[in-house]
Amino acid sequence: MRRLPPLHALRVFEVAARAGSHAAAAAELGLTHGAVSRQVAALEAWFGQRLFVRVGRGVVPTPAARAFAEAVSLTFDRLDAAAEICGRPLAPRTLRVSTPTTFAMRWLIPRLDSFHAARPEAEVVVTTTTTLHNALRGGFDLAVRREPRIGAGAHHSWGAYRAVPFLAEANTLVVSPSLLAKRPLHAPPDLAGGTLLTSETRPGDWDDWLAAAGLPWGLSNRRTFDHYFVALQATADGLGYGIGPLPVLSLDLTAGRLVAPFPEIVVPRPGYVALVPNDADKTSTLTAFVEWLVAAGAE
Repeated sequence: MRRLPPLHALRVFEVAARAGSHAAAAAELGLTHGAVSRQVAALEAWFGQRLFVRVGRGVVPTPAARAFAEAVSLTFDRLDAAAEICGRPLAPRTLRVSTPTTFAMRWLIPRLDSFHAARPEAEVVVTTTTTLHNALRGGFDLAVRREPRIGAGAHHSWGAYRAVPFLAEANTLVVSPSLLAKRPLHAPPDLAGGTLLTSETRPGDWDDWLAAAGLPWGLSNRRTFDHYFVALQATADGLGYGIGPLPVLSLDLTAGRLVAPFPEIVVPRPGYVALVPNDADKTSTLTAFVEWLVAAGAE
């Protein structure tokens, strides 16, 4: 007989190591923090060594535990694939996706029906984060983030995540049809005297667009909101002019909720990537979702 560690403790340990904390593992598994700690302690007793060490107010896996967790994740992946080959009935598969708020509201959620049509057994749970608080924390299967600006020709290293680029982005001027009817824009200088709407999460958008349009920085008054999706709502309500990312806002333009009066003046921005933890369970649902993102981003 094989002398295996307790399998339930292995599952809890793998989630705790992947999520980065006992609290995140408890939330993912629907257990209490104490239950996670007890399962990890049982596995530590089986091994005769510590698998997590305290750092500050939390705990992190030791280097040996991290390597073991990656091997355990691969083993669970193989078990999952073997179960499907044996004809396991399709059961609801929950996929937890973390995305920036505006991206979720304007691009991802309106398109999710097409993914569900292809994978009816999948349940996609979307959680959002603001640009100011987009740290990669545990508790998700896949995260969508925008590549940071780190200089021409350079590439960001995502560490323990595999990055799959899937959507390019560029900014342009957007305005509500009602405001455009009141104050027509025939050329960029017609913005003079208007109100430019901006946000703390995208502070440089207007400066970049004004420079691309050949206009001075102090052309108009500015009104700043804490988050971009609030500034975007103010733009749709006709309170001023906004800068909008394309193709994230393409459905708003198609539906006539917003208008892009100068579509030829665009400012390229870092695109979006799908981030998959290297030690995540590579289920067929997760793989299919990444492939769907790439296909949807290319449309």
